[in-house]
Amino acid sequence: MTHIRFADPTPDALPLHLVTKEAFKVWVSLLDAPLRAWVEASGFKANAGQVVLFPGPDGAVQGAVGGLGGEVDRKRGRFHAARVRAALPAGTWALANELPAELLEECALAWCLAGYSFGRYKDAKPPEAALVAPEGIDRARIERIAAAEARTRDLINTPANDMGPAELEAAARALAEEHGATITVTTGDALLDGNFPLIHTVGRAATRAPRLIDLRWGDTGPAITLVGKGVCFDTGGLNLKPAASMALMKKDMGGAANVIGLAHMIMDAGTPCRLRVLIPAVENAVAGDAFRPGDILPSRKGLTVEINNTDAEGRLVLADALALADEEKPDLIISMATLTGAARVAVGPDLAPFYATDDGDAAALSAAADRVRDPVWRMPFWDPYETMIEPGIADLDNAPKGGFAGSITAALFLRRFVTDTPRYMHFDVFGWSPSAEPARPKGGVGQGIRAIEDALPGLLDI
Repeated sequence: MTHIRFADPTPDALPLHLVTKEAFKVWVSLLDAPLRAWVEASGFKANAGQVVLFPGPDGAVQGAVGGLGGEVDRKRGRFHAARVRAALPAGTWALANELPAELLEECALAWCLAGYSFGRYKDAKPPEAALVAPEGIDRARIERIAAAEARTRDLINTPANDMGPAELEAAARALAEEHGATITVTTGDALLDGNFPLIHTVGRAATRAPRLIDLRWGDTGPAITLVGKGVCFDTGGLNLKPAASMALMKKDMGGAANVIGLAHMIMDAGTPCRLRVLIPAVENAVAGDAFRPGDILPSRKGLTVEINNTDAEGRLVLADALALADEEKPDLIISMATLTGAARVAVGPDLAPFYATDDGDAAALSAAADRVRDPVWRMPFWDPYETMIEPGIADLDNAPKGGFAGSITAALFLRRFVTDTPRYMHFDVFGWSPSAEPARPKGGVGQGIRAIEDALPGLLDI
């Protein structure tokens, strides 16, 4: 159960003050004397997440104040209003003081995101304090973003026994039905007939058939194609992962989960564009017909790929999907994938590294990420490393030896399959919060999609 929506206005809503350290002195000076004495006696200093309840004459709660911390707190973390929500008792609350526009939007979003819980297998208890939508925010947009994030988290959090290629297809079909989109799916050996050899090869060893999911929505406007890696579980194939590395591989379809969440935002907002979503959905398993290290495989693009590690399978399934996307020459292609451990080593779990062929697109995305508190970091398509993915015996190497620049070489590999679309962006996300943070419980998480959603009107000139 989740509580990710705002409450409707009610005269019984309790006043809630959200105060930064910078505004604390002015705010407390405006209180009447008894309440000011109560706040001071309670030791409230507007520390991030600090809450003081206001008692009425009968001892019942008649209001509260929550701290948002100071500038350093907001630089080192975000969504501190979520901590306030978690500390408040059940009831309906209404914001009682003014906040700067960007901080107000962050607090409103934090409140909704903090209402998420994953309760499919165990009763979950999200915070029950509800907030009336504050004046000055776009309620529908905030709730849309929270719903998209919840959708993404649910998909990632669901274990592979209940989230295989067929279940990922079902999630895409539900999304299509909700928004009146069309969807086609190419499954099993039909992938060979459709010229998707890499998707078929990676998924053929699994008992659950591989497939390519193709969703379309919108008839007019600029064209954008989203491509999401849907490896529902990754054993590593014949280059079998050790147990510790396999433990979180239910999240290896995090790229697909992210583009499904992003697609929901785009369609629910009625964005004037032609949207296409491509998801290669597979399980990388071990069996007698699994692909092998040393194999040289054909691709939809016509490029041959030498397999030096079967655990570098995500770029293979994305390659065929990207080649298909590129054939239409849309205005923009965006791929999202939980692709490399190298990206985690480089920037950690919180930042979403991305690559862009267009400097203007990169700048617009970075600016949007700052606005909506969805951190991203641009990485380079570093051309001098192209030779690292050229093995000599084939056109491309799926896993260059040596381990240097692993995220960059993976991105360069993918770029080889986008040759006719000038504007391409690739996200190498983690898709997981390793520990609980404000508005982000431990588990699956969306990364980069709020930044893309905010930047999209400028990116597509709509």
